[in-house]
Amino acid sequence: MKNLHEIELMYVKGVGPARAKLLAEELDLKSVHDLLRYFPSHYLDRSNVYKIRDFAGDMPSVQLRGRFISFNVIGEGAKTRLVGLFTDGTSTMEVVWFKRIKQLRELYKTGNEYIVFGKPQEFNGRWSMAHPEVDPVNSSQAQAEFRGIYPLTEKLRNRGVTSRLLYQWIQNALAVYAPSIPETLPAEILAQYRFMGARDAILTVHKPTEAETLRRARERLKFEELFYLQLNIQRYSTRRGGAVRGIPFLRIGQFFNSFYSEMLPFPLTGAQKRVLKEIRADLGSGRQMNRLLQGDVGSGKTIVALMTMLIALDNGTQACIMAPTEILATQHYESMRSMAAPLGINVRLLTGSTKKKERDVIAAELADGSLHILVGTHAVIEENVAFRNLGLAVIDEQHRFGVVQRARLWGKNSSTPPHVLVMTATPIPRTLAMTVYGDLDVSVIDELPPGRKPITTLLRFDDQRQAVYRSIGKQLAMGHQVYIVYPLITENEKLDLRSLEEGYELICDTFPSYRVTYVHGKMKPAEKDYQMKLFAENEAQILVSTTVIEVGVNVPNASTMVIENAERFGLSQLHQLRGRVGRGAAQSYCVLMSKRKIGADTRKRLELMTRTTDGFEIAEADLKTRGPGDLEGTMQSGIPFDLRIANLATDGQLVQLARDCAERLLDADPALAAHPALASELARLYPRPVDLSRIS
Repeated sequence: MKNLHEIELMYVKGVGPARAKLLAEELDLKSVHDLLRYFPSHYLDRSNVYKIRDFAGDMPSVQLRGRFISFNVIGEGAKTRLVGLFTDGTSTMEVVWFKRIKQLRELYKTGNEYIVFGKPQEFNGRWSMAHPEVDPVNSSQAQAEFRGIYPLTEKLRNRGVTSRLLYQWIQNALAVYAPSIPETLPAEILAQYRFMGARDAILTVHKPTEAETLRRARERLKFEELFYLQLNIQRYSTRRGGAVRGIPFLRIGQFFNSFYSEMLPFPLTGAQKRVLKEIRADLGSGRQMNRLLQGDVGSGKTIVALMTMLIALDNGTQACIMAPTEILATQHYESMRSMAAPLGINVRLLTGSTKKKERDVIAAELADGSLHILVGTHAVIEENVAFRNLGLAVIDEQHRFGVVQRARLWGKNSSTPPHVLVMTATPIPRTLAMTVYGDLDVSVIDELPPGRKPITTLLRFDDQRQAVYRSIGKQLAMGHQVYIVYPLITENEKLDLRSLEEGYELICDTFPSYRVTYVHGKMKPAEKDYQMKLFAENEAQILVSTTVIEVGVNVPNASTMVIENAERFGLSQLHQLRGRVGRGAAQSYCVLMSKRKIGADTRKRLELMTRTTDGFEIAEADLKTRGPGDLEGTMQSGIPFDLRIANLATDGQLVQLARDCAERLLDADPALAAHPALASELARLYPRPVDLSRIS
């Protein structure tokens, strides 16, 4: 069997030395193995044949079957074009080419039957297609129901390398080398999960025949990629030294049951129930829970956190929740006290501004165990805060706390560390990436409670500002409140601050009947909290702000957010900001303001925000364009591995399965001595071990 890693790309039929050099430079494809594992990013379904008479509106790319009636070369010089008149028996349309006119004129014949695939466009009542794909009806290209589209760089396109050409080279390589594709996954894993074999999966993913087989092939290849990634992480993980012992919570008692049956403000969603089941399994295992709970704003994480705390209370221990700001801690305190106090549960708030008299009461009640739940900011981890028996620590918006701060919570119990639940509303590639590297288990609340109206997101340009202000005026007249957010980027701090201050003055002048307040990160905390409070209590109707409001403030009456210079924000940050509205019963709006002259990629990012409110889809796009970001300062950008088919933002269940399989295999065979093919592939994929497990 040939080693595909050692066969250079130049030897594949159609490639040659010059194109091989180009593929190596642009796509990092150097061997036949690399080429066969360069997967389509998406597929076009070519199982339907359309009729010209049925064309209407803005059509996607479609497929037709018919004949060319005539060809004409029109125009001179740079404006020369080839126009073919095409009929499918129901009507006619023009097919236009602006390049390779001489070759195409010789290639296509009138009277022969072709499959034409392209995007129809209407002009003056006539339909046309520019540069469609044209294949004889008996060709393999025309008969493929699913066509893979391969990602390409601009340079490759300019050099004439198309997705279709890449497909042809891959088919040429498969024709010769498919028998040499090795299987490296253990037979027991293939059998247990009924995964497709490596050779069949690669053949299918490049030339699928139907949707279900394609799904199975992609699942196999995604799992394989994630499995090797997890093997690499887990063999250096702190877990290999044995799990940390935790307090076993074996009782589900009166607090939990009473709350569940009598106090729930609304029925739990299926996702909340699933997450609670995962948490209960952790808490009863005898090992310390170290779980990440992620879910979009409004998905109901706080209720899950409270119910987890009630389990801790039912087992005779105390619980605490730590939030990054006083305003968020106060909101947690108020909501938890209102829900828990009727059950006889003592909840108190500890922040930097808590008076000494109240601190003394908290200290005494923590020591004798009569304080059940402590809600607070960083003040919770101060040395003089001592619990009688802390069983559970909840950390909200975990990326705002450093590793050292989180570790201090462990020390709040002298013998056994408390269980830890970290929560985030950020649809973070960062957290997803940390999950893959780290020791956190993951739970995802991926559905919103019924009845919530999705936020309408609009992209508007500077020359449409007056219309935007008129819409804001209508919302204010209805009694709603408005956020206006400016970027504050450190490199241009003075410039940005000036733009915020000028924006504040402009808003004051534009809306003189309403009170306007503003906050930014350079203000003293007390002043910032005072200004935020004015807005939260509807003393002020407009809040002009930097991104300091992205975490925390819950103002159900705020129905509109305007984000200035939206092109300067990342997708995840825009999504996080948008989550500040849409918390009440009214329809809410997020307006992304931008210059009209922006790059195509930037426009695409902003248009994605207008198209979806799904945090995971946004995380996926952000992960592709920006990498997971700064992980506690350990990594400044990008990710230390290359995922060619799996996606951290959307393949959460496969990540978990790969992790479980990797752990079981390493428990049984730590040195991979019984799996030589696996060990060899792992060494090739990850020659230099990186221990990122301590990041989380």
